[in-house]
Amino acid sequence: MQPSLPVMASLSVLLLAGGCKREPDAAAAHVPALPEVAPDALRPLEAFAVIPDRKERSRALFLEASRVLFHPRCANCHPSGESPLQGDDGQLHYPPVVRGPEDQGVVGMECTSCHQDKNQDLARVPGAPKWHVAPMEMAWVGKSPREVCEQLKDTKRNGGKTPAQMIEHNAHDELVAWGWNPGMGRKPAPGTQAQFGAIVAAWVETGSECPSEEARP
Repeated sequence: MQPSLPVMASLSVLLLAGGCKREPDAAAAHVPALPEVAPDALRPLEAFAVIPDRKERSRALFLEASRVLFHPRCANCHPSGESPLQGDDGQLHYPPVVRGPEDQGVVGMECTSCHQDKNQDLARVPGAPKWHVAPMEMAWVGKSPREVCEQLKDTKRNGGKTPAQMIEHNAHDELVAWGWNPGMGRKPAPGTQAQFGAIVAAWVETGSECPSEEARP
């Protein structure tokens, strides 16, 4: 007895579906899970050795670095608007200030009018050498890790820094260092500046790959 037309049509769909089955894309291969880490810590470099693929390891390293980049101690100085932010919830700076033509405030309200080269814990005013807000082209509040990753590789948007200069900046700059010594009542960035600098260096050494748009640390 011949199969009915509806049955034959169903068989055809199943055969076509089976014929279109593809092998998993190599780029979408499973990436080994990294060990859990406390919110105030960074994973050690050796933890990333579990990722054999160099590009995937580079992406994972940047996501780890982004835990510092997006921490309030760092992000508050990289606002997308005209005023710096403060606090752990990114409130607008109080008293009201604006970045000014050179990202150091305006006449009569320069950053250094209040912020000195070290924390003033009694007055609760933070401070570090060369205190200023990051230039607008280096803003990253509201962006994804991938967007910031691409930004940091673009000399027009990273302060004109080469990869070597970017590593040096993150590992040794005194203003960056403030993120781990923010003064009384402020949570420091995860890990240490030395760890952060090493992670940035490892990211560069593995090709400076950027994570997918939806990836988050």
